Amino acid sequence: MRDEQGHAEKLASSSNRCFVCGPSNPIGLNVSFRLDEEVCRGEFTPREVHMGYDGVTHGGIIFSLLDDVMANWVWLGGERCFTARADIRYRSELPVGTPIRLEGRCLKRKGRLIQMQGLVIRADDEAVVAEATAAFMLAPA
Repeated sequence: MRDEQGHAEKLASSSNRCFVCGPSNPIGLNVSFRLDEEVCRGEFTPREVHMGYDGVTHGGIIFSLLDDVMANWVWLGGERCFTARADIRYRSELPVGTPIRLEGRCLKRKGRLIQMQGLVIRADDEAVVAEATAAFMLAPA
């Protein structure tokens, strides 16, 4: 299996059980990420099983999506990384059943540390639901 950039199956095979993007995780979110120039992108529609209360998507699900879209920017570039620190700002609630777009961008790279930005955007009106910045540490070679 290869992604749209032609990366080998070995990248996908070691993450097949990932909660957010692993195709072999039976309770996972099954988000498929791709690199589009310098932006990592994905789509997702939360269901009732992702609810926190009163038809609203749980904030932990939203953060998991943000963490993964940022980490996948690194992963799809052929490197492994780990979240070192993350800050999130929730701007509005996300009703279940609302399709979203995920975007991850590199803000700065210095040595083994990569500063990233992630966005959760409603597909229907382009409103930002949540945004995050995070530092990722590259795994040793």
